[in-house]
Amino acid sequence: MSQLPPDPVVALTPDPLTPDRDVTHAHFQAGDTVVVLKGVAGGELWGDAMRVVAPSWHLLTDEDGWRLRDATGGQQSYITAHPRYLVHLSRRCPDCLIHLRAMEDALLPKYPGDDALIDCGWYTTTAVGQLVHVADVRAGQ
Repeated sequence: MSQLPPDPVVALTPDPLTPDRDVTHAHFQAGDTVVVLKGVAGGELWGDAMRVVAPSWHLLTDEDGWRLRDATGGQQSYITAHPRYLVHLSRRCPDCLIHLRAMEDALLPKYPGDDALIDCGWYTTTAVGQLVHVADVRAGQ
């Protein structure tokens, strides 16, 4: 997994796994380093690496979420995200490794040997700083 500069080619690709991923809020803890997988680059998955900061409420899913800090800054240094969007980078936990492998198996064959940065178009950030997966967007929001 690599974090690359933001010059992606947007290739809307269905996310076959994240919307149904069953991971609890307690799976992550403040201080964990995580990645939000967003696409493929150079035969690897890529995404935004962040640090889990504090519990938060994810309005769009009506569930506990996590406040995340992007150490590299960007347009928004802090966002709130649902736990199912996150994959551990700071430790090798079985659930995250299984999810990561399944995402690799589903996505890498679609973009073999492609050196372009492919953004699969799964996430947007709301006006209130919440990261939202396209499967979680509610009508009218």
